[in-house]
Amino acid sequence: MKVALAWLAHVYTASSAVLALLATIAIFEYRFRDAFFWLAATIVVDSSDGVLARAVRVRECLPWFNGAKLDDIVDYLTYVFVPALFVWRSLLVPAAWTIPVASAMLLSSAYGFNREDAKTSDHFFTGFPSYWNIVVFYLFVMHASQTLNAIILLVLAGFVFIPIRYLYPSRTPYWRVLTIILGLIWGAMLLAMLWELPAVSAILLWGSLLFPLYYVVLSLVVGRRRAIAES
Repeated sequence: MKVALAWLAHVYTASSAVLALLATIAIFEYRFRDAFFWLAATIVVDSSDGVLARAVRVRECLPWFNGAKLDDIVDYLTYVFVPALFVWRSLLVPAAWTIPVASAMLLSSAYGFNREDAKTSDHFFTGFPSYWNIVVFYLFVMHASQTLNAIILLVLAGFVFIPIRYLYPSRTPYWRVLTIILGLIWGAMLLAMLWELPAVSAILLWGSLLFPLYYVVLSLVVGRRRAIAES
């Protein structure tokens, strides 16, 4: 029974690959709202599969199966590849920039995923943590200029290489309860915005940006204190 539960936990993680396929199909069919719904489902899986894996002790039951590698594979698909595909298909950036910008997202995140300290033992991400699905959603909702979108995406691709530490939201030892509560509220706001597409409430849109701002500021403050303590 324990082994069966461990396999179910891994299947649950792997299900994000299927959701990525469904999002890809929706993108090719210009059903962008549906694509974001599938990507939202992958975030739910990614936010909960670790808790499930630890609860059923997958490492003890299946020590030979690398769940971390599986998680990285599906995360690259859902957080990087599908959003890059969206940038190309939706013409979120100028047509001449689509391949260069999408390539910058793919290549920078390939580097970010494979550095040894991509996820630290004290629950930090190193460099911009490839939240391309979230970034692309906001750019799509805001209807900013294609050139501005391209600049934002390229700048964030550059931030993957800058070793700033960003908190792992669900496992951070700093302000964890508040962060999780605010994260849940933010998630509900994103779902409400997704439901409202293509016209999104300005109050909902700008209000939802408070959590990403909180997350970045908290990451910088905690990261700075951590660096001072280590020195």
